[in-house]
Amino acid sequence: IWGVIGFMSAVEGIPRSVILINGLLAIMAIGGLRMLARWVLSDAGIFLNSSKKNVIIYGAGAAGRQLSEALLQSKEYKPVAFIDDAKDLNKQHINGVKVHSVKHIELLIHKYSVNEILLALPSASRQRRNEIINLLEPHPVLVRILPGVSALAQGKVKVDDLRDVNISDLLGRESAKLNQSLLEVNIKNKVVMITGAGGSIGSELCRQVISLGASKLILFEQSELAIYIIDKELNDSTKVFPILGSVVNQDRVERVCKKFKVQTIYHAAAYKHVPMVEFNHTEGVMNNIFGTLNCAQAAISSKVETFVLISTDKAVRPTNAMGATKRSAEMVLQALSKHQSGTRFNMVRFGNVLDSSGSVIPLFKKQIKAGGPVTVTDKKIVRYFMTIPEAVALVIQAGAMGSAGDVFVLDMGKPVRIYDLALKMIHLTGLELKDSTNLNGDIEIEITGLRPGEKLFEELLIDDNALGTNHSMIMKAQDNMLSWDELKLVLASMELAITNYDQDKLRSLLIQLVPGFKPQCDISDLLFNG
Repeated sequence: IWGVIGFMSAVEGIPRSVILINGLLAIMAIGGLRMLARWVLSDAGIFLNSSKKNVIIYGAGAAGRQLSEALLQSKEYKPVAFIDDAKDLNKQHINGVKVHSVKHIELLIHKYSVNEILLALPSASRQRRNEIINLLEPHPVLVRILPGVSALAQGKVKVDDLRDVNISDLLGRESAKLNQSLLEVNIKNKVVMITGAGGSIGSELCRQVISLGASKLILFEQSELAIYIIDKELNDSTKVFPILGSVVNQDRVERVCKKFKVQTIYHAAAYKHVPMVEFNHTEGVMNNIFGTLNCAQAAISSKVETFVLISTDKAVRPTNAMGATKRSAEMVLQALSKHQSGTRFNMVRFGNVLDSSGSVIPLFKKQIKAGGPVTVTDKKIVRYFMTIPEAVALVIQAGAMGSAGDVFVLDMGKPVRIYDLALKMIHLTGLELKDSTNLNGDIEIEITGLRPGEKLFEELLIDDNALGTNHSMIMKAQDNMLSWDELKLVLASMELAITNYDQDKLRSLLIQLVPGFKPQCDISDLLFNG
């Protein structure tokens, strides 16, 4: 403006061309300063603000937008780019941050020195999340996830909502569909007792039983700490009754059933760790076989309506004492089902659950946090996995199906190679595998060899003639069984062998009782060997 005025009204001694050039230079300088400021606040600001972590947001939808706003106000993170599959969003800017296509991930990671990618797709299916995680896995970045849509709906996405990738994100399968009537039939307005209530499965059973409207919940557990933790979590003293006791004590189990007029029992109490039972098989037999028998007989005498045994895939053609004791427990309930008609006994068999006390997942997390090595018993070993809530919901539904003495098997999805799982967990923590091809890596994987009684592959069916049910993820096995008269003779011999500390006799009785039981090594109770 001043240039135009100066040009129109000449100043003595100053040529008009100088005034015009001065105006143009002023315009260029102001524009240049604005462009420089924008550059400093955006791309250059990424490098200048070294106190913040540069992060990429995967997902430029509503969740990604809200997350970027939260990050821009935080003191910890700086969003440097969006990644999105939608072509119509490509090259757009959201809150001053550019949206890029998936093919530019590697370039962006290097350009901005990114070591963390935030997945902001809360409504994506588990399979889709798994596909994205697999895409990001080869890059040395930590992947974190914005988990739910509740905060999004309220417009309150916060940085604290982000969580690390957990193992359920890596399964790549959708959660089981729920049949509400099956869930409620043995629980709603009923008195429910859970043995082993403080364990991984038992505690989740407690949570779901309470949510399904049980009139009373009896927690039966031998560990004082475990029962204290779950009782405190449930925090419902009007419905929840914590009872300390062991399933080996039949009198106490029976007194509890009669005192509270129990209608449904979920029997989750068991020794489940393969090496522990292998070296303490006498206690394994007492707890897993005779503990189940005690609870079953207490249920019969107390007129309990339904009894559901939590079993395992290790009961199928077992190679270890734990699996043999669990198959024996199944056979006890099958025999009693034919021997009486008052209590309905069912069994539900499934594989590994994620983050349980015996799962490799917590171990891998601990080992990675400690800097390694991550220990895997064999490079070829595979296992079935399911989340604990999903497994428990299916157990409850299966327990409401069929007639007495049925063995149900859960569809565990595709087996997972444990070595691949360990590798993926290392990568998704933003670390690299250290091996002969990458000596500068972060974490080694150490192959330790199979433990006593451990299989490379687990099975869910003894025979391949399983029957379908009215639930797509629950099958019914057709396994051979003994009559109660035959079985009680073997059980009497087992009791005598335990009384006489005769572990060789006990081992031979297990082999006799469980068809297909082929121990890989001598079962040796540490208390009685040499």
